Amino acid sequence: MIKLSRPFVALTFALTLAAAVAAPADARRGGSFGSRGTRTYSAPRPTANSGQYVPPVQRSMTARPASATAPYPGYGATTPTRSFGSRFGGFGGGLIGGLVAGGLIGHFLGNGMGGGWGGGGGGGMLLALLQIAILAGLAWLVVGFFRRRSAGNPSSQLREAYQPAPAYMAPPAAAPWGSPSPTDDATTEITLTPTDQAAFERLLSEVQDAFGREDYGQLRARTTPEVMSYLAEELSENATQSLRNDVSGTRLLDAEVSEAWHEAAGDYATIAMRYESIDVMRNRTTGAVTGGSATTPTETTELWTFFRDSSGVWKLSAIQES
Repeated sequence: MIKLSRPFVALTFALTLAAAVAAPADARRGGSFGSRGTRTYSAPRPTANSGQYVPPVQRSMTARPASATAPYPGYGATTPTRSFGSRFGGFGGGLIGGLVAGGLIGHFLGNGMGGGWGGGGGGGMLLALLQIAILAGLAWLVVGFFRRRSAGNPSSQLREAYQPAPAYMAPPAAAPWGSPSPTDDATTEITLTPTDQAAFERLLSEVQDAFGREDYGQLRARTTPEVMSYLAEELSENATQSLRNDVSGTRLLDAEVSEAWHEAAGDYATIAMRYESIDVMRNRTTGAVTGGSATTPTETTELWTFFRDSSGVWKLSAIQES
């Protein structure tokens, strides 16, 4: 057993404790939550801002479908795996293995190939190895004969053929504002207008500011009930730790349409939002900064999904980390 020195154990404990204490200092919201309607458990369409792949929503009240498939070719597809057997394969492997194993067992019992062709001792072992080589060669000739016989049999060729992985299909390019995204289900794609764009940019700033002020009324007016419940939970957790997440000065830097579609409940739009803000964690009593910078804006990229019902008002429906 390896014994650890006291200084090493003490250092390890100190580093672990420091990591645990430092964890709450991150002011950023974690995970992804909310609903994207029928596309909640599908990966959103990639954009230049969000990168090549963003996982589906992790926390949602939307019922998960019985079976889910990747919405775009190349994403989530399982590559067929080849079953690798004996290097000799099939019949040949069994034949050669049986001959070799049988010879070796017989040799070590004293009446195998070595005993029959020269007795025990070093010479017996040498002769046993020679027998193995000869029998392996004969077996290889037999295997070659059977393979030549089956060469003209299409079913045999199909059984032994290696199935290559499907060709990778690159994701479609990001769509500019106002461009509909490709159809990946039975929903209907919609085109976003400059008015929609302005609403999304305004909601980004208003939701962030209301969260920083812990203004439940303003959050409720700008988010769906589900998203409101997650944000309220996070605010409550901060309060129990005597912390307050102060977010201000939110400014949109760039935005790209990932998907925009209509379904029975209403319209959805998933937008890759790249923005900057002053995002810090403060002590609720003293106001001292415990995480983040009060002077340097931080840049963040997230996918925000907005929902619009028959009232025509867009509300925040989901947030996904990029």
